[in-house]
Amino acid sequence: MAVLLTFIYWSTAGYMALQTDDTIEAEVTGLAERYGVSGLDGLVRSIDERISRKPNGDAVYLLTDDQLAPLIGNLDRWPRVGKDGDGWLNFNLEQITGDGDEVTHRARARPFTLHGGYRLLVGRDMHALDATRSLIVRAIAWGLAITVIMALAGGIMLSRRTMRRLEAINETSRRIMSGDLSRRIPTRSTNDDFDQLADNLNGMLDTIEQLMEDVRRVTDNVAHDLRTPLTRLRNRLEALKRSSEHNGDHAPIEAALADADGLLTTFNALLRIASIESGRRRAAFEDISLDEVMRDVTELYEPLAEAKNQKLDVEFSDNVQVRGDRDLLFQAFANLLDNAIKYTPPGGDIRVSLDDGLAGPRIRIVDSGPGISEQSREQVFKRFYRLEDSRHTPGNGLGLSLVEAVARLHKANIKLGGEPGLDVQFAFQKAA
Repeated sequence: MAVLLTFIYWSTAGYMALQTDDTIEAEVTGLAERYGVSGLDGLVRSIDERISRKPNGDAVYLLTDDQLAPLIGNLDRWPRVGKDGDGWLNFNLEQITGDGDEVTHRARARPFTLHGGYRLLVGRDMHALDATRSLIVRAIAWGLAITVIMALAGGIMLSRRTMRRLEAINETSRRIMSGDLSRRIPTRSTNDDFDQLADNLNGMLDTIEQLMEDVRRVTDNVAHDLRTPLTRLRNRLEALKRSSEHNGDHAPIEAALADADGLLTTFNALLRIASIESGRRRAAFEDISLDEVMRDVTELYEPLAEAKNQKLDVEFSDNVQVRGDRDLLFQAFANLLDNAIKYTPPGGDIRVSLDDGLAGPRIRIVDSGPGISEQSREQVFKRFYRLEDSRHTPGNGLGLSLVEAVARLHKANIKLGGEPGLDVQFAFQKAA
């Protein structure tokens, strides 16, 4: 727009200046011809007529002898300036206004030497042209300012409109990442680029949801189908144990029962995680006292810590309220504390704390065990993943997977730190 307005300025003001120069050139030529036909008297009469016709006009005339003594014209002396590169005289023209004030205008004139040594000066007062130029410059400045304001306003409107559409996509993405795979990006039926992007993403989400549902259904079916024969196997082993009590050797049967119980525990944990990830448990959310849940968990595991001669320090804030599923939170915190006791050596320290800060309630469980290396902290939340050091420790690798599923269901963040030792932080979001 600035380039366009600059072109308009030079097209108008430049054309007007060029037209003024052409008019002066034409007058010089006409007066020179008049001098050639009518002589000095004819030239004087012609100049006098032109001045008389427009006494207050912007035309400038001066005829002098070879000594620059004025003969006729509306200038009292020859301008004391030199010619420019094109042979023009540019000088200041002083005039008295009707109020008696003296003003100075820019003037431009063409000098011409006649036969006999007479000097002719024809020009124009450039005040009108300068005023027009100033008017054009002001108009262009206002036009540019209005253009900038409109561009900024339009840019802000488009930016906000774009940001609203992007925020809708981001909000849907956040909901999907939190586990709600049924969410879809809203469209406006305008078939613009955003609608096309939303349609493609929604189609991709439909496919992903269908695949996840298929995987979940297969997993559930496998777990259900295997749990039934495992239960029957355990019942038969129980019956076999009772029928063989007379010989007194129950070790093989008890080992088989322990294996069956371990398999049943694994499949129950898988089914529980699948139920949590489906989001169905969110419908049973209620306001619960988090400090009461933590006290129940620590009271349950306090004897186990004492049996290993471990020091269990507890520090809870009172009346910390959250909205969630009490049973799931109890299970998650129990898993974390059970791991802390399991991997902390005898005589070690375990500290459990609950505080209600500005960001929201936060639970920390810090132990003096071997901890988890930084490169393994993301892996331990995967199902069946176990560290090399814990391969010979009883467990199925699903405890932290369940904790992470419970955290996602409650829109909480879980972070592992420490080393040496392990620092587990389970942070809830601040209630709106």
